[in-house]
Amino acid sequence: MSALRRVTASEAALAAHRQINATAVGYPRDSGVPALFEERARLRPEAPAVEQGARTVGYGQLDRLANGLARDLLARGLPPGATVGVCLDRSPELVVALLAVLKCGGCYLPFDASWPDERLRALLSDADCRWVLTDRPAELADRLDGCRTVPVTRGGVAESERGPEVEVTGDAVAYVNFTSGSTGRPKGVPVRHRGVVRLVSGARYARLGEGGRLLQLAPVTFDAATFEIWGALLTGGTCVLYPDARLSLSKLGRVLRESRVNVLFLTTALFNSVLDEAPEALDTVATVLTGGERASVPRLAQAVRRYGPGRLVHVYGPTESTTFATYHRVDALPADAAELPIGRPIQNTRLYVIDTDGDDGGELCEPGRPGEIWLAGDGLSPGYLGMPELTARLFVEREVDGVRERLYRTGDYGHLRADGAAVFHGRRDDQVKVNGYRIELGEIAHHLDRHPAVRRSFVTASARGEKPVWAFVVTDDPACTPQALRAHLRALLPGFMVPARIQLCDTLPLTASGKIDRTALLAAHARRPAPEET
Repeated sequence: MSALRRVTASEAALAAHRQINATAVGYPRDSGVPALFEERARLRPEAPAVEQGARTVGYGQLDRLANGLARDLLARGLPPGATVGVCLDRSPELVVALLAVLKCGGCYLPFDASWPDERLRALLSDADCRWVLTDRPAELADRLDGCRTVPVTRGGVAESERGPEVEVTGDAVAYVNFTSGSTGRPKGVPVRHRGVVRLVSGARYARLGEGGRLLQLAPVTFDAATFEIWGALLTGGTCVLYPDARLSLSKLGRVLRESRVNVLFLTTALFNSVLDEAPEALDTVATVLTGGERASVPRLAQAVRRYGPGRLVHVYGPTESTTFATYHRVDALPADAAELPIGRPIQNTRLYVIDTDGDDGGELCEPGRPGEIWLAGDGLSPGYLGMPELTARLFVEREVDGVRERLYRTGDYGHLRADGAAVFHGRRDDQVKVNGYRIELGEIAHHLDRHPAVRRSFVTASARGEKPVWAFVVTDDPACTPQALRAHLRALLPGFMVPARIQLCDTLPLTASGKIDRTALLAAHARRPAPEET
């Protein structure tokens, strides 16, 4: 057996990483989600667990409903440990279904009925999923070859005081999310109960607990829903379900006010949309977390001026590390600030910036020196479903500071500041080459966002080889033309970094998970004549 590769480090690098990685706190790491939820239900059975409009389900009733469904599933022959597909509209029944699967010792695989048949069947096959809980069994019956569908509807689940006698440990898999893959094949990411419990126990990034009211807004197929649902139900708070399938910015503020939501997560793109079109919607929310894409420093500075200190938190984390890995409280941010940190690791999570050039094991970077961001801790996934080679390449073991660590290579690049906060630069796949020069798309977007007339921007590699970099810009200023923006960038960047095409847009379309829809943007504007580019 070959020796464990060692990450070398200077004293300055070791000191910086020791400081930020002192994140260990006690928590029930060996317990599964069901046991922790059941304890909450035992202590406060009448407390509101889930709310949607005028409907409230208390902790005790939610527990009994999940018990009833779990016992029904086992009676139907569901084997403990099975993967169960879940396809329900956002409702208390959705939460009942998720909890019931976990009580059976299974893991849930959320999916959307709108997904194409070929993709859906591939996901179910990769996850070895043969059972599906749904509120639309007739619609899905012909699409799910070899799957047994079980209807879950309001009033259709019998309550039970007694749950299944199945032991669920922290090491068991709680759910599977699929993320897009560069090869075209989605990657299945299993997440352990321990990862979920670590995410919400002793949280440093938001006040969770009794009195916490979290809005459940993200599609359940998006890992932000893990925080929204279990961040409430495992800490004694209330999970407030957004009432509609699609978000209306005009309605969001009313829902937040009337439901007294005090903790909210918005993707970066969605946060920018709210800030542009309905900033008053967030006025009553005590903690707004945002992340998922490159953040605009001027936009966050604008938000701090409106909402004040102590309310905005910038978060970062790939699905492979269970939703959030780092956080940074944005209490003060000048509009001309050069960078917005992703911050320090959350509890029981560690972050390393490693330069992998040269030494076989890599070298830990001192503050200011850029490198790849690697993550460790109890949030890491076991690896990708059915992809042993990719798992071996991205989930690796190294000796760091004399300790054996299991690490996830994020493919993100950044550096540590002198104060210990990590700063995100961009992704490996955000780099393109133009005439032999390597370009970071994030750097171009950063300078576009600093133009006073730019409301939002998105820079991406084009699908057309002759124009490798496109920029999409939303502006209300008629004087803000592609030519003016190009002149702005030429004053700040080398000529080879100025996008070949700058396209003005009325808006930036979003995906169902609230991120900028690159495919839709390219498809819509590829058919239009290019603006003047000289």
